Amino acid sequence: MSDFFAPFAPDPNEPRRRRFKPVPFRVIAPNLITLLALCLGLTAIRLGYEGRLELAVYAILVAAVLDALDGRVARLLKGTSRFGAELDSLSDFLNFGVAPALILFAFTLDNAGGVGWAAALVFAIASCLRLARFNVALDDPHRPEWRKNFFVGMPAPAGALSALLPIYLYFLGVPTNEEVAAPFALAYLVAIAFMMVSTVPTYAGKTLGQRIPRERVLPLFVGAVALVALVVSFPFAMLSIAVVVYLAAIPVGVQRYRRLAKEHAHHAAAERAAARAPDGDPDI
Repeated sequence: MSDFFAPFAPDPNEPRRRRFKPVPFRVIAPNLITLLALCLGLTAIRLGYEGRLELAVYAILVAAVLDALDGRVARLLKGTSRFGAELDSLSDFLNFGVAPALILFAFTLDNAGGVGWAAALVFAIASCLRLARFNVALDDPHRPEWRKNFFVGMPAPAGALSALLPIYLYFLGVPTNEEVAAPFALAYLVAIAFMMVSTVPTYAGKTLGQRIPRERVLPLFVGAVALVALVVSFPFAMLSIAVVVYLAAIPVGVQRYRRLAKEHAHHAAAERAAARAPDGDPDI
């Protein structure tokens, strides 16, 4: 039996095996930003039920900023991954679907009873469906290049910030009472939910500002500083103006989308006609 259990002395110079391959930090960094945004969304729910609505709105706003940053940081560092994309979608569902619905329910929708809760559910589910459709559209290989500048329906971050408009008006001192505020917030929330799941094209602006003329750089810096100063000094007034301008600009985006679609269809038809025409026959 001693042959089966012979003494064994491991080689001290033998390298240790790694069970998992090391992950580059450039892949981890965008996911850390996404997790930070997720923490802010969860904290916003707690703040909303504690009655600290101002801080809850700030948490959602910062989460929206981080959501805009994580994807850009991933592309800049070349750290995009399928895991990061799935994590981002789950974070967006909570931050821009669940959190705004629960905050609005704690704010005024609870005064509408079961109907108010149903409106909160509709908004949260609409956000989930909108994100699922967005993920599917990303895998479409036949999507034209010009359509990348448009979303199908209202994006979840914009929907969340727009849905919180009743809270912005409350902090601006707009006179309201429970009998009026709850039905208004309910109808408005459902309208935003249907905008998110609709097929109405909204301008994304992904290519906006990729090339800026040199003479406009300094005015852009001054305008950005002035905008930040206004947001810090008058946050709810600026958020209210931004929501109204965004909603008013949706018809403009629809008109531009239709014009680009017609131009694309015209060019595609001309290319098909040119491909069918025999060589040397310009009349066909």
